[in-house]
Amino acid sequence: MSSIAATTPVRTAEPARTPKLRADATRNRERIIMAARDAFVEHGADAPLDEIAKRAGVGNATLYRNFPDRTALIREVALLVKNRVLAGAEAAQAEGGSPFDALQRFVHATVEEKVGALCPILTNRVDVHDPDLAGVRERMTTAVVELMDRAKAAGELRPDVDHGDLFIAISQLTRPLPGTSCQLLDEFVHRHLQLFLDGLRAPAPSVLPGRAATFEDFHSDH
Repeated sequence: MSSIAATTPVRTAEPARTPKLRADATRNRERIIMAARDAFVEHGADAPLDEIAKRAGVGNATLYRNFPDRTALIREVALLVKNRVLAGAEAAQAEGGSPFDALQRFVHATVEEKVGALCPILTNRVDVHDPDLAGVRERMTTAVVELMDRAKAAGELRPDVDHGDLFIAISQLTRPLPGTSCQLLDEFVHRHLQLFLDGLRAPAPSVLPGRAATFEDFHSDH
């Protein structure tokens, strides 16, 4: 018994590879979603899936393993964008400063998500009743309402604007005009956005025509 035990090679356990593979798969998935967002901004919802795979640095098989069809990929892009907008609102509140400064930080961060260019996709190609999308949309709405209400309560934000006004302006400023390039828009968007934000400051220098837009005005589409 002892001689057998002495001559029998001891087998050491091989390092578990599943966590590494799992991490690689997660990174691939994230790269695909980000590449899809950028491709959709440039080319719309019908951007070629093989081009998205190429941008992400993965093969077509990896893309289809994660997303069986275009609808599934668009849903994940919608979740990504809404979660990033939510994170921006929460970060703006946490960073301190005046309420209006927090609002400005949030708005400048949000335009980086190109929500205007993605708006037709996020409204027409996803199920508005999807529970995951509805959940993050509700949290995002609550966070933005709090940002604006704090600025109003501090007397820094004009009282005749509502939450929908903010997102309409963000959407319009991040939607490329016909005949212009995305690169041209990117160069000037923060400049024009600051002009808009200055117009939101209290006291208001003018009376706005019409009524304020609310989230409810376009929740059915988002």
